Amino acid sequence: MSSCRLCPNDCKVNRRSSLGKCLSNDKPALARAALHFFEEPCVSGRRGSGAVFFCGCGMRCVFCQNYGLSRNQKGKELSTAKLADVFKALEAKGAHNINLVSPSHFAPQIMESLDIYRPKIPVIYNTSGYERRDTIARLSGYIDVYLTDLKYVDSNAAKELSGRPDYPLFAIDAIGEMIARAGRPVFDGDGMITSGVIIRHLVIPSYIQNSIDTIETIARLFKDDALISIMSQYTPLSALKLPDKINRRLKPIEYKIVLKKAADLGIDNAYVQRLSSAKEDYIPEFDFEGLDGG
Repeated sequence: MSSCRLCPNDCKVNRRSSLGKCLSNDKPALARAALHFFEEPCVSGRRGSGAVFFCGCGMRCVFCQNYGLSRNQKGKELSTAKLADVFKALEAKGAHNINLVSPSHFAPQIMESLDIYRPKIPVIYNTSGYERRDTIARLSGYIDVYLTDLKYVDSNAAKELSGRPDYPLFAIDAIGEMIARAGRPVFDGDGMITSGVIIRHLVIPSYIQNSIDTIETIARLFKDDALISIMSQYTPLSALKLPDKINRRLKPIEYKIVLKKAADLGIDNAYVQRLSSAKEDYIPEFDFEGLDGG
């Protein structure tokens, strides 16, 4: 934390006294910890995923639906012991797993919390994909499932929409490390994932070529080793003042083109969504639920 290099921003900030580019200091800040039912079926199941939402983010996606927590550090700060208590409480509520949402900038604190209390349910690392390979390697033995985005393979799109032109380079490298550490997906008797990697790709309006190229990359590099989730839930929020070309929902034809490409490439086990999933109703309230006593 005295010279932070956890993520590809490599800002080398002393987070004990300053904020990194992730907008975070060295104390885990959370906005919510609750059962969540809107992940992939093998993650949410019947009882819900124990989603732990961290504040701050190393990216700057202009369309971020969780902007209320990703762009500020006004979460509730917890000690690592209290974070371990949060994990324990979610497990006691019947969560299928502990789902760490946007955890990258708090990886050391998460490991310390898991040293204090290791849940008997899988631990999921739910990430944008903007990761350093060595940080993923350090998480070996702590994380069971990686639920990672692969947003772009086009560096221009990555720069325009997330301010990170190096995203493709780091994300593809990190996913390779995730697969090396977690192996191919494994499921329990109820169809819930217990280990492995799920790669998500969100299809964004007007950026269909990026999606086609991303699906081709996934098919070439990762198809046999990970689950694929092709998402249509892009939701333009009025508060974000989006550029005109992405200030709309996805057209059915755009999504169909991407799904056809996946089918043509032999990706026949992908999760897909109804276009009706693009609703603000699915965005959680970041109201500090589950953090009392922290």
